Amino acid sequence: MKLTIILTLFCLSSLSLFAQSPYSIKGAITDTTEKVKLTNTTVAVLNAKDSILRKFVWTGKDGSFAMTNLPKGKFILLVTYPGYADYVDNFSLDSLHKSVDFGSLNMILKSRLLEGVIIKGQVTAIKIKGDTTEYNAKAYKINPNDKVEDLLRQLPGIEVDKDGKITAQGQTVSKVLVDGEEFFGDDPTLVTKNIRADMVDKVQLYDKKSDQAAFTGIDDGVKTKTINIKLKEDKKNGYFGKVDAGGGTDGYYEEQALFNKFTAKTKVSIYGTLSNTGKTGLGWQDAGKAGTTNLQSDDNGGIYFSNGGSDELDSFNGQYNGQGIPVARSGGVHYDGKWDADKQSINANYKIGSIGIDEKDSTLTQSNLPGSIINTNTDANSHKYLFRQKADLTYSVKLDTTQTLKIAVDGTDKHSNVLEDYSSVSKRNMDTLLNRNNRTVTNDVYTKIFDASAFYTKKFKKVGRTLSWNVSESINNSNSKGYLRSNTDFFNSSTGGLDSSQRIDQYKTTNIKSSVLNSNITYTEPLSKRVAVVLNYGLSVSNGESDRVSYDSTAVGRYDHIDTALSNDYKLTQLSNQVGAVFNYKKDKTIINFGTKVADVTYRQSEAFSGDIFKRHFINWAPQANYQYKFSQQQSISVNYNGTTTQPTIDQIQPVVNNSDPLNLTIGNPNLKPSFSNNINFNYNSYKVISGQNLYAYGGLQFTNDPIVSNTATDNTGKSIFQSVNLPGKIPYNFYFGAYFGQKIKGDYNVGFEPNINGNTSYNYTNEALNTTDSYTYAGRLTLSKYVAKKYNFYVGFGPTYTVQKSSLQPLINNNGLGYTGNIYLNIYLPGKFQLGSNSDYQYNPKTASFNESLSKYILNASLIKSFFKDDNLKLSVSGNDLLNQNIGFNRNAGGNTITQNSYTTIKRYFMFSVIWDFNKFGTTKSAK
Repeated sequence: MKLTIILTLFCLSSLSLFAQSPYSIKGAITDTTEKVKLTNTTVAVLNAKDSILRKFVWTGKDGSFAMTNLPKGKFILLVTYPGYADYVDNFSLDSLHKSVDFGSLNMILKSRLLEGVIIKGQVTAIKIKGDTTEYNAKAYKINPNDKVEDLLRQLPGIEVDKDGKITAQGQTVSKVLVDGEEFFGDDPTLVTKNIRADMVDKVQLYDKKSDQAAFTGIDDGVKTKTINIKLKEDKKNGYFGKVDAGGGTDGYYEEQALFNKFTAKTKVSIYGTLSNTGKTGLGWQDAGKAGTTNLQSDDNGGIYFSNGGSDELDSFNGQYNGQGIPVARSGGVHYDGKWDADKQSINANYKIGSIGIDEKDSTLTQSNLPGSIINTNTDANSHKYLFRQKADLTYSVKLDTTQTLKIAVDGTDKHSNVLEDYSSVSKRNMDTLLNRNNRTVTNDVYTKIFDASAFYTKKFKKVGRTLSWNVSESINNSNSKGYLRSNTDFFNSSTGGLDSSQRIDQYKTTNIKSSVLNSNITYTEPLSKRVAVVLNYGLSVSNGESDRVSYDSTAVGRYDHIDTALSNDYKLTQLSNQVGAVFNYKKDKTIINFGTKVADVTYRQSEAFSGDIFKRHFINWAPQANYQYKFSQQQSISVNYNGTTTQPTIDQIQPVVNNSDPLNLTIGNPNLKPSFSNNINFNYNSYKVISGQNLYAYGGLQFTNDPIVSNTATDNTGKSIFQSVNLPGKIPYNFYFGAYFGQKIKGDYNVGFEPNINGNTSYNYTNEALNTTDSYTYAGRLTLSKYVAKKYNFYVGFGPTYTVQKSSLQPLINNNGLGYTGNIYLNIYLPGKFQLGSNSDYQYNPKTASFNESLSKYILNASLIKSFFKDDNLKLSVSGNDLLNQNIGFNRNAGGNTITQNSYTTIKRYFMFSVIWDFNKFGTTKSAK
């Protein structure tokens, strides 16, 4: 009796508390396929912390539900209905979010969702949690020492190719997280190829919102296909790693070591690589921090000194691009940790690496002139070396429930040197000798970069009202020195005899300094339930100096005479103010964004050698409009437009003269006007889980008003002078369209068809004659693939490519041709723990009117792997690269009035023996106990 009274009093007090609570939720439950309301569906609210049932209701005849008098806190919404997959979503109720409207929640029949999915016992393979598809790793076959990518290959809707590229529901996955955090940058393959599959509890697939949308709560339609790997609790405390050592024929080698240590709140990783096979590391992700310094313009027309874009080494970006023979060394340390109830965190990285490239290449260039052609054959030998180290640290703190602060700093120290020897011969109409050049270029560049930024965010009481402020400072210093030695002979076009010669022997120095301060404030305000506005104001102040001096040789080894025509000392100051407003409309499945930004930019440039002062003021408009409609979680379409004003760069107006190639020089044009580009693109994606059918289509069009084009003047010796000019009355354009259709057929085979087309029409002046260049490429590809866990998997893809290229200056000469590409990937698991793998690539380029030789290559690689021990954690591998010894480097390009074909040295056949050891040790975390 006493116990009954106590329970009664407790229930009454609880009811009293609920009666005083202002928190509530509501929504409606719908069948995904039939679009009918589901009556008597169970809707439950659970505590997020311990999953204890807090309250539940049944839906009414119209499928709607509502709960009032809920307490403040974090909860789980659980929706169940017989025969349907459970719907699970997390939500919070607090002073800023007193009510939550879930809208229309779609339920999916289990029979349709799980068709073709492996299920073990009573384990559910897939759950839909809000907008997230969650795969339970226990429902799939995992063998000893499998990696995450082996698990991903078994998941419906996810494909992994031979290079580790991941496609999910028809879209490329560009981000793979571990427990919601980036792991050593944003290189997805680092996770999928190194973390063991038996560590995984769940795999979550979702469209990650942009940082702005996640913060403001205003969906801007910008999303990134993301996979999150949730680790088992007992795998969050321990370590794992891999050591891979290989030696091969012809002096080839490849070594790698990777160590990772986990605790509940911290991760520490260390890696190192040493290779001359093209493997350069686990991913630098530092494209914006590499290269020699030059002058560029940003999207708002501002001029700045930047690192990147001109140094040939930048194309590697820590990744070997196939040209030349590389020797690479790289290593890094990663740390991230959380404390203070996850309110504070640090993510830090240090990376160091070097790459040296020895290369020989030969380039054939056809220059189309009015009534004639110049053909140039250039042979080059080069040695390039890049050393780079970089450290970065990001500290984040949640100041309170409404405010956050993120501080980031990074520094880069880089040294590169280049030695290049060139030898070229030019002929008019393939028979009359015009000129001959031999030159050597050396350059040593030392670069130091420092960046710092602070990002503050504030959420107000009104949902959707936010304020953010980002301040950043970037400082770049670059010093270089080098020599140019060139000999050029010019020949008489009639007699073929030597007319004149030009000798250059110069020592060059360059000192560049740059500092840029940016401040950007963004404010968001919901105007109604469906409409919100994003307001922006940005201020940029930059100062830069570029001091370049060329010294002529006055005696052997003595350089003391300044060549003023090739020397300059630029000082640049710039002020930019930008304001913008973007409106966002969202209703049900529709999202519309439209608005514009406008930038007022002024700069002052002075040149010390000449005393010239150059000032410029302009206003740039950047309109934008986006439309997105989401038919369902697996089907959507989007159309985007943006307009961009492009201001002439300093190099185009008043260039820094570079005579490293004496036969090709550039002069400036201070009368240049800005151009305006219109960009339109669309994407359509549809994926059907039941049948494994996928359709992805995309396309785009860009056309430019008042374009800036090249004006080339080539004299009778073959020397060319380039200048940029505006071209009124002509609108150059380029377009692309492609699609992929995939279908799972009987026997669990996947077939696909990929048609695509791209093309462009461009203009340029050559010796005062307007040249129109048309270039179009039509291609199609058929694919067939199948994956059977620990038995075999294969992929076959093949298709033609037809190219159309023509120039109005030479209407009787075209470079049309039909080529082919193909790929085969095969992996077979044999008895005795043997594994046989092979991949091959075929490429055929036809001969054309300009190049009378067809080029083809078939690259075949193969490997045989033997695994040892219960967990297969020791492997011996024998592999062969380019078994048919057909790897030759070549490419062809057309642009302006030139067509080029480049052939270069690359890695060819070799054999390698490797020993691979995987190790790990895991304990149980305190939370798991």
